[in-house]
Amino acid sequence: MSRRVVRQSKFRHVFGQAAKADQAYEDIRVSKVTWDSSFCAVNPKFLAIIVEAGGGGAFIVLPLAKVWQIPDYTPMRNITEPIITLEGHSKRVGILSWHPTARNVLLSAGGDNVIIMWNVGTGEVLLSLDDMHPDVIHSVCWNSNGSLLATTCKDKTLRIIDPRKGQVVAERARPHEGARPLRAVFTADGKLLSTGFSRMSERQLALWDPNNFEEPVALQEMDTSNGVLLPFYDPDSSIVYLCGKGDSSIRYFEITEEPPFVHYLNTFSSKEPQRGMGFMPKRGLDVSKCEIARFYKLHERKCEPIIMTVPRKSDLFQDDLYPDTPGPEPALEADEWLAGQDAEPVLISLRDGYVPPKHRELRVTKRNILDVRLPSGPRRSQSASDAPLSQHTLETLLEEIKALREQVQAQEQRITALENMLCELVDGTD
Repeated sequence: MSRRVVRQSKFRHVFGQAAKADQAYEDIRVSKVTWDSSFCAVNPKFLAIIVEAGGGGAFIVLPLAKVWQIPDYTPMRNITEPIITLEGHSKRVGILSWHPTARNVLLSAGGDNVIIMWNVGTGEVLLSLDDMHPDVIHSVCWNSNGSLLATTCKDKTLRIIDPRKGQVVAERARPHEGARPLRAVFTADGKLLSTGFSRMSERQLALWDPNNFEEPVALQEMDTSNGVLLPFYDPDSSIVYLCGKGDSSIRYFEITEEPPFVHYLNTFSSKEPQRGMGFMPKRGLDVSKCEIARFYKLHERKCEPIIMTVPRKSDLFQDDLYPDTPGPEPALEADEWLAGQDAEPVLISLRDGYVPPKHRELRVTKRNILDVRLPSGPRRSQSASDAPLSQHTLETLLEEIKALREQVQAQEQRITALENMLCELVDGTD
């Protein structure tokens, strides 16, 4: 008499639960554009959501902390002046992705079929991949150290690209036979997970070995639906979460080294469909509650947190659930990465919890501050005043700029205080 052997895994009993209503974010006009994107980004301090606006490009940023933890000085007006503007695409940009280990390196991909890598700290283009995709790019993903890219395109081809060499190092035409868009992400060991559709419109999840693109290592077929599956992969637990646009569920699978390699775990279901999804980095989770993932589900006019936990009886820190995880500090400078260096992410321990740093400002610098042009106006005749600025004059100008910034900040604080007083007066008259 044979007995069924149950696979041992600490993630077999992971379950999802929606946060309480008072922890959701209400009255948010989520974007209605048809681009198959998550429309949401999140870190341990802030939640950013793409919102409806004429011409596109608008987003809202919300602090995740409770009201009484917000600093005294918080601007209450819209920010209309960017720190820096990156201009290089000829059509709208639909994909943004930060380099996993290099400081200030940002990838962008647009409707012009071009991928550009920027140094946001200087505003310069580091690399531009112009002729690798004949059609619209659907997704781009870095590997763990940022040495390779995995891309999917409307031409139904999955590519692995070395961006610094400007070469396609491996590719697989039609990894899924269906006509709907593909998505792909790297796993921790360098394999690839792709989502797509069969000829019969069945949604699929496939695991690939880039060294042998002939056949998938594993293939999971799911339901029949038109919604594109967005994969969110957690390298610490090797779990991939699949969130379909328009679905009301999140499926999750564990990826292992033993057959069948892709193991179905469970499905979180709710009543309302999702328009987008944000995925919190591991350092932003509550380790005291054995939380291993947190999503921010976008509805039509609200954002709802969904928490994934592993049931444990002990209140002690669970080492097996929380290995050291990538922190916010970069391992390389942009110039070092461009020159060919690679480095794994700088890891941090979550044993004592993670406290986000109070100030992490982007510092935009130019290669030569003396190259900054004066404001346009009536042309002047050549004179001694057209000579390069002296060091003394430059220091004087910098001091004046610093003083002006301090005045602006003081006025911002004063206006914010007056706005708060006005709100209190209005509330008192209700």
